[in-house]
Amino acid sequence: MKIGVLGGGQLGRMLALAGISMGLEFRFLEERPEAVRGLGECCTDLEQFARGLDAVTYEFENIPLESVRWLEQRLPVWPSSRALEVSCDRLVEKDFLRSLGIPTAPYGPDIAYPALAKKRRLGYDGKGQRRIARPEELKQDELAEEIIAFDRELSLLAARSQAGEIRTYPLTETVHRDGILVRASAPAEGPMPDYARLILEKLDYVGVLALEMFEHQGRLLANELAPRVHNSGHWTIEGAHTSQFESHLRAGLGWPLGDTKARDQVVMYNLIGQLPGPERFEGAHYHAYGKAPRPGRKVGHVTLLGGGILPELEVACARSAP
Repeated sequence: MKIGVLGGGQLGRMLALAGISMGLEFRFLEERPEAVRGLGECCTDLEQFARGLDAVTYEFENIPLESVRWLEQRLPVWPSSRALEVSCDRLVEKDFLRSLGIPTAPYGPDIAYPALAKKRRLGYDGKGQRRIARPEELKQDELAEEIIAFDRELSLLAARSQAGEIRTYPLTETVHRDGILVRASAPAEGPMPDYARLILEKLDYVGVLALEMFEHQGRLLANELAPRVHNSGHWTIEGAHTSQFESHLRAGLGWPLGDTKARDQVVMYNLIGQLPGPERFEGAHYHAYGKAPRPGRKVGHVTLLGGGILPELEVACARSAP
């Protein structure tokens, strides 16, 4: 069975690494294939990409909606274009979350200033965000959101199969620097909200979905959703009984979902901008993405089981503290 992946970054790479051991083959629609070299075919033409595939998924939501709809007319595609349509526009996304009764930070015209101006489309890793002092500074393609002094950031990942089976991963606590994830820890303390089930069932969703949240004054506020596997779930490769990548493939292929419980307390650190050798991280699971280092670029990650920390990488997390 051959699976097509829209995108060939590190998420596509990890999908393929999980799927090859499941007997699957892969083809990527990607202009710069260095991260997935040796893991499957790469092409740049949509029609050529679709030829001979059994199903299609994607690793990134900033892709043309029209391309996904075109593919849906020819092949099984998961998640659906409806999920992509909701998640690729911040205003549509927040209105959708609110319609389900899921709380978010205040947004729109009646908020307190200074505020955050967020580009409605193509924002990623903190890009497309800026602080504004008054409503007049807001551009037409931006959404104004109230600045929240949150207590911590959390991520919720869940999978839903074709048959409607839902499995949820433990809550993950996240730390960001300059909008980029630097550390994810699981399982995180706190009650598990019902948000994932509400979203998955409303969208008739298939695959893994991630919801990033703020904890503010004891409440969990939804921030962004990602209709795909997610950086905050990389700990699941070694730290869960079934990784998010295997869960995503199982869901889309109609196979039973696996156990999403954590094996242990887990900490995952992103390697950003430079790639130290694996010998620097004794006892940790080391992943290099095959990408050339450059400032702000995720080039790998390391995962530590058993609740320990890596002091060299905690420095970046300390700088992130408000």
